[in-house]
Amino acid sequence: MLDLEAVLRSLLISPVQKVWIIDHSDVFTRLEGELNEYMRNDEEFRKHVSCGFVLKYIKHRNNGYGGGHNVAIREAIAEGSEYHLVLNPDVWFGPEVVPAIWKKMENGQDIALIMPKVLYLNGEIQYVAKLLPSPMDLIARFFFPHFMIKKRNDRHELKHSGYDKVMNVPFLSGCFMFLRISALKEIGLFDERFFMYAEDIDISRRLHSRYKTLFYPKVTIYHRFSRLSYHNWRISLIHIVSVIKYFNKWGWMYDSERRRVNKVLLNEISGGCSNED
Repeated sequence: MLDLEAVLRSLLISPVQKVWIIDHSDVFTRLEGELNEYMRNDEEFRKHVSCGFVLKYIKHRNNGYGGGHNVAIREAIAEGSEYHLVLNPDVWFGPEVVPAIWKKMENGQDIALIMPKVLYLNGEIQYVAKLLPSPMDLIARFFFPHFMIKKRNDRHELKHSGYDKVMNVPFLSGCFMFLRISALKEIGLFDERFFMYAEDIDISRRLHSRYKTLFYPKVTIYHRFSRLSYHNWRISLIHIVSVIKYFNKWGWMYDSERRRVNKVLLNEISGGCSNED
């Protein structure tokens, strides 16, 4: 069974014209062969292709999460796309998601990024709309037991918001990013200095500095989300290195933008209102 089948079927039932699959795997032919077999044999896929749907496979050197997505974003820019959807391969969603987000983006020219509500497979909420992190918010997760940092972590993940209203959030997860191309052309693509982890914090806050970046819980997706960096020491090391690079770029203890942006959002939440419909 093709690992990407669930997300591909989600895209086939959505108003999406073109999909790029960037392959960073070490096995050169496996994914390409599975995709070719899928495209030949799946009747629904062939029906969508006959109506103009395009799937492009690109084998690319592994220069990280953001670097891979930048390959597709640059092609989307060259083709004159207005919007681009960044997706993890382990997400899936219904046909209502992309149209609802597209309509929201169309009605708000000051919106650069939208992420829907994200659930685990069992239906529990994934807390993936967050404040800009301090060093303690990120690094403490690796070295302190959960009960010691629970209060700080809950605040960082905005759990007190209820995750039930639209919020203009400075840090949105990279698992599903509906992006305005003109905004990316203005602020830049993913920073490829981050091999994996922290690239979504970085691009979210750059977009947020000039546009709205919305958590939009009126539609929902599902994300498998394995937290691999908490179980694999090599991935943990990559995660820690990216965190260090992030704070080297934006500031460790002194980050005036972080304090200002977080204060604005926390005040909006505590006021019990959303600045969006």
